[in-house]
Amino acid sequence: SSVVLMLTPSTFPQCRRGARRSSPIAAPPARLPPRRAPAIAGADPFPESQMRLSRYFLPVLRENPAEAQIVSHRLMLRAGMIKQSSAGIYSWLPLGWKVLRRIEQIVHEEQVRAGHHPMLMPTIQPADLWRESGRYDAYGDELLRIRDRQDRDMLYGPTNEEMITDIFRAHVSSYRDLPLTLYHVQWKFRDEMRPRFGVMRGREFLMKDGYNFDLDEAAARHAYNRHLVSYLRTYERMGLQAIPMRADSGPIGGDDTHEFLVLAETGESEVFYDSEITDLRFGDRAIDYDDAAQCRGVLEEFTSRYARTDETHDEAAFAKVPEDRRRTARGIEVGQIFYFGTKYSDAMGATVQGPDGKPAPVHMGSHGIGVSRLVGAISEASHDENGIVWPEGVTPFHAGIVNLKQGDASTDSACEGIYDALTAEGLEPLYDDRKERAGGKFATMDLIGLPWRITVGPRGLQNGKVELTSRRTGEAEEMSPEAAIARLKDIYGIA
Repeated sequence: SSVVLMLTPSTFPQCRRGARRSSPIAAPPARLPPRRAPAIAGADPFPESQMRLSRYFLPVLRENPAEAQIVSHRLMLRAGMIKQSSAGIYSWLPLGWKVLRRIEQIVHEEQVRAGHHPMLMPTIQPADLWRESGRYDAYGDELLRIRDRQDRDMLYGPTNEEMITDIFRAHVSSYRDLPLTLYHVQWKFRDEMRPRFGVMRGREFLMKDGYNFDLDEAAARHAYNRHLVSYLRTYERMGLQAIPMRADSGPIGGDDTHEFLVLAETGESEVFYDSEITDLRFGDRAIDYDDAAQCRGVLEEFTSRYARTDETHDEAAFAKVPEDRRRTARGIEVGQIFYFGTKYSDAMGATVQGPDGKPAPVHMGSHGIGVSRLVGAISEASHDENGIVWPEGVTPFHAGIVNLKQGDASTDSACEGIYDALTAEGLEPLYDDRKERAGGKFATMDLIGLPWRITVGPRGLQNGKVELTSRRTGEAEEMSPEAAIARLKDIYGIA
């Protein structure tokens, strides 16, 4: 059964924006500063103006869906984040869409930081480009081949090596225009025979794929290392430890590739690694992405210890790891980087005029991050028996506000004041303003996993206090509304 929380504004007229009640305790200021764009990193580029449960579309489920086999799929369905349209294809409902956008925004920020240029390529590609590279027939049944009304062979792109190479060869002809890295975030499709595990192994998925073009192998190796560094930063900002592991290149090709895997019991890959690698953190260290030696040093730090997927596992090499540090587990792939030399440039004639005036095929690599898969991976890695526990970097709302006595003048006024103060600071709270039992409100907040909750009730307000609770630890602390707001500003890095 499902409960759809979608009520009209007239249902609770006392909670319309601007409908304030007088109260001597925690009353909202008479004049609030104008709302500014969110200053926090990874902020939602499309913040919502009405963040109240009485007006929000959140179709939470009371029971575990029978079709969900793993925790992340079960929790994402129960939390009203997604709805299955057909096998392996999902609609992203408002809560899930917000998390997806947060993750995408972090990916964009870190790609731009590394000097990469965003763009957008179409989902539908001409088959002729894939015939040039030789992959149209070689890719297999996962490639969705279609034909348009003009009887032209087309396909729904699972990746974009051919299309980006075509763009490059049409516009770049000199080595002086190198190095160049272009990327986009776009929906992809792979016709999986047995899609399962929700968004973790769906047929339609959102992916960031980037492509570097360099004059020689040394420059392309630097691009490879630069991507590894930027990926480490990206995943840590999402609250994940994603371990780079030597992997198989599959249909994309190339000799050098690393997958980034998050350890989880439900991972699709068996992995073998030296436990020392789990102690490594990139942290907030400064990095110059143009410094080849610095980027290479990070790669060596994070890849010198044994860490491989089952496709490339070497028992003899693994046996050299001290026995007490040998680990076997399962992992969820959330990204992969490739260096494949001149494979596509040779096949498709992507050359530049070199310093010697002669044409030279460019060296290339491709680099992917599974944006929609990350929503499932984070849910899988960060949850408890009550629901999801979002890391602060990707949470759909920065905090929940729970009104324990809706309709009471003092609690309504205090909640409105906290709501307005947080939104004025660029934060997005979700205010549970429903006339619902406290237990039901707490259960909903736990299920959807907001990392912080401010609980407002008449008893606490008599002493000028509200309760700030950490979803991750369960620790609660009473403090003034002003102190709770200040604490959240500090947590999210707002001066």
